Amino acid sequence: MLAGLLDAGHLMPVDALPDTVRTHAGAAGFTDVLIYVADLGHHALHLLAGPDGPPPGAERELRIEGTSPGRAYQRGRLTSAAPQEREPGTDWWVPLVDGTERIGLLRLRSAHDDARAREDADRLAALVALLITTKRTSSDTLARLVRTEPMNVAAEMAWNLMPPRTYADGRVVISAVMEPTYQISGDVYEYALDGPLVHLTLFDAMGHDNAAGLCGALALGACRNARRQGCDLAAKGAAVEAALVEQYGHRRYVTGVLATLDTRTGMLSWVNRGHHPPIVIRGNRWVSHLQCPPAHPMGTDLHLPSAVCREQLQPGDRVVLYTDGITDARRRDDSEFGVERFTDFLIRHHADGLPVPETLRRLMQAVLDYHDGQLQDDATVLMCEWLGDALRDTDPAADLTGLPLHGLEGAPDITVDPGSGAS
Repeated sequence: MLAGLLDAGHLMPVDALPDTVRTHAGAAGFTDVLIYVADLGHHALHLLAGPDGPPPGAERELRIEGTSPGRAYQRGRLTSAAPQEREPGTDWWVPLVDGTERIGLLRLRSAHDDARAREDADRLAALVALLITTKRTSSDTLARLVRTEPMNVAAEMAWNLMPPRTYADGRVVISAVMEPTYQISGDVYEYALDGPLVHLTLFDAMGHDNAAGLCGALALGACRNARRQGCDLAAKGAAVEAALVEQYGHRRYVTGVLATLDTRTGMLSWVNRGHHPPIVIRGNRWVSHLQCPPAHPMGTDLHLPSAVCREQLQPGDRVVLYTDGITDARRRDDSEFGVERFTDFLIRHHADGLPVPETLRRLMQAVLDYHDGQLQDDATVLMCEWLGDALRDTDPAADLTGLPLHGLEGAPDITVDPGSGAS
């Protein structure tokens, strides 16, 4: 099954994937195979149909909230599906996960109901997820399928610039969420791995238009370029500022946090460029709002020094970067969602054992509900959980959930290294 599908996948367009998967899945006793992919807002799962359309009786869309397939997607676990009437067998929902990024679900019927069949189903889903991931950057078919409304130009740029929303490798679990999904203006995030180092970046460009999107894209490109030339945190901020001043004079600016986590030691270093400071959540009960003397927003060229601040993390600590669209979301009575409500939500839902991406999905739904479904500003969260200093051979579901957190007594030690923004 796997060898045949892998061979066929090299020269296969996305449109042929459903029929090709069904053909090769039969070798392992699987029939009635359907592929569903999640939309960008993680509200529903949409059927990927072949050139001849969906099979008879197949549902085109499945809600994530309050449904059996939705629970399989949320928890990342193989789940029994309602049996079909046509022939004997066992029906399953199988998560499509590429690494730790949730792609969607397979629905299939198995002639066998044993550990080997479940293992084969998981492996089939892993290969299908990989094939979808490798082909989606060049597929308008998939791009249209995962959208539920028109997307503005800034969002089109941002989603194609930013990395996948979830990553894990046994040392860290990283996840991001952003709303409004289809009307992004100036928010962008990035994470990148460089040996034992994890680079975390969050930018918020001024304005709420396509010009803000262009400004955010320029900032992200300049930061990425500087990082890949070996620049340190302060120098990356200086490179972003130089690019913005060259392009816009002093008419546009970007706030942000640039951070690096050394996974060997748990040492977190960061620079604050006129932004909200990072948050560290520790032990499901202890929260620290990290303080660091902020430099000026990038693009204003005010010549304030960039201070590189550091904190020693403990295994299980979660570092949270966010933009003000999260905490400033207001009800009609003008009450804010606020930092306290924000951090309390993250603590409570992580304690429930939810995967990190699912916690953030529910957080964003809570922010949208608080704001009556209409945000006045981009709302973005980038979370990184440090698991420890060693790579672990964990399955995708374990990577998504993270390892048990450890309590910590005492306050964090924060050190500040003054430095120049051009150092």
